Amino acid sequence: MVHSLLPTYKSVFSPTHLSPMKPIPFNREFDPEYGSLVPVTPLIRRLVARNSGPFTAWGTGTYVIGHGEVAVIDPGPQDSAHIEALLGALQNERITHLVITHTHLDHSPAAAEIRQRCNARVVGCGPHGERGETTEAGADYEYTPEQRLFNGDRVSGPGWTLTAVATPGHTSNHLCYCLEEEAALFTGDHVMGWSTTVVSPPDGDMAAYMASLERLLARKDRTFYPTHGAPIAQPQTYVSQLIEHRVERENQVLACVAAGLDTIDAMVRKLYADVDIRLHRAAGRSVLAHLLKLVTEGRVRSEPADGSEASASRFFAV
Repeated sequence: MVHSLLPTYKSVFSPTHLSPMKPIPFNREFDPEYGSLVPVTPLIRRLVARNSGPFTAWGTGTYVIGHGEVAVIDPGPQDSAHIEALLGALQNERITHLVITHTHLDHSPAAAEIRQRCNARVVGCGPHGERGETTEAGADYEYTPEQRLFNGDRVSGPGWTLTAVATPGHTSNHLCYCLEEEAALFTGDHVMGWSTTVVSPPDGDMAAYMASLERLLARKDRTFYPTHGAPIAQPQTYVSQLIEHRVERENQVLACVAAGLDTIDAMVRKLYADVDIRLHRAAGRSVLAHLLKLVTEGRVRSEPADGSEASASRFFAV
């Protein structure tokens, strides 16, 4: 069942002066099977937390890699029921690594308790970056990895190898992980099949996000496993569609500025008229991210000059 706050995107609003957006083929069919560690492939199992919401969809999907000595990717929120379900399902196995994609509160906080109880090693992204509005569950500023991974770094166990792929943009510290034995990429929140990704400055950065999408487009992964929602079976095609969507949105933002819409609120009302109003705040953060990219590129000017104060900034054509 799709959460009631998932955006509908009925038909993307297109004022007469804006080009229409091509729809993205989102997949919103997913059975979370709460409370059960579900086999996905010979090396992958998944347990979904009951933290559904407008930004988490059905909830956080915690992935277990391998058997016997296992890695856990994104152990999830500080939720006792989810932690107990995970530890109970793995009571006859040993968690050697807790692998973190990024430090939003629906991804990393459970690592601290699991580390204490299992003597597992927390590895992955670095600490959270610049403080600022996330529009989501918030940031885990208490997270401290025992081993920080960078692009190309690996952790391994019996029969499995995970390679870090740097994908900043959603957050400055975001990493994806490739399970080499299955050419499977765990994409965290960088690529999701049910929705586009929120990019919220100052820690989120649209230019970095677009470059990270290009990095994934050049890879040969067979399947993407987002932390929220169903796997993505044709990832390169889907990433191409996401890139096209972001370019189209950028062009719409430019058209809004050219038409004299000089505030983020005015642009959001135009561009996201068919999206649940409860998601307009998040949409505004993505519009800001596009605008900051355009300001940096010299294609838009802002007052104040850096455009960083979203509520007070005004944006003008160059």
